[in-house]
Amino acid sequence: MLMSTQTDENQDGVFTELWKVKAPSKAVFFAWRLLRDRLPTKMNLRRRNVEINDPTCPFCKYTDEDATHLFFYCSKVMPLWWESISWTNSSRPLPQRQRLHFLQHVLWNQKGYSSQISLTWSIWQHQNNIVFEGDNFNGSKILDDAVFLCWTWQKNLNKDFDISFQHWSSNMKEAFR
Repeated sequence: MLMSTQTDENQDGVFTELWKVKAPSKAVFFAWRLLRDRLPTKMNLRRRNVEINDPTCPFCKYTDEDATHLFFYCSKVMPLWWESISWTNSSRPLPQRQRLHFLQHVLWNQKGYSSQISLTWSIWQHQNNIVFEGDNFNGSKILDDAVFLCWTWQKNLNKDFDISFQHWSSNMKEAFR
């Protein structure tokens, strides 16, 4: 029974593909937790009987914070995904579920993996800064952080990568060809 549950979980190949991503292991592990809905979102904390004073999304302050809303449905986050899709020179609808979202990036563009993980990582870091440090939502900062992370990961994980950040970030469509 345990083996069949484990096999069913990866039936679509999402976890097999995830571990191939060229990103730091902590970022890939973060993505794994996101795909399994194991991040400590406010709704997940509530399910674990942790008292949460304000369960709403810190970005839009409208809906309860769960992973699907925080990373994909939130009206503040949706424009960030549309911008990141333009980096990979593609146009397509955005799935609203974590697994399908990740698989779509896998199927469309191998370099899109790290862009998706860097954006979700940046969204999560920004959410933590709002919750724990009282920052305000700043979509431009999230995108800038994601671009910088993507470049840093490329530079650190690819020996032949010698493009300056200035050139790479000003030519995002070229960077993801």
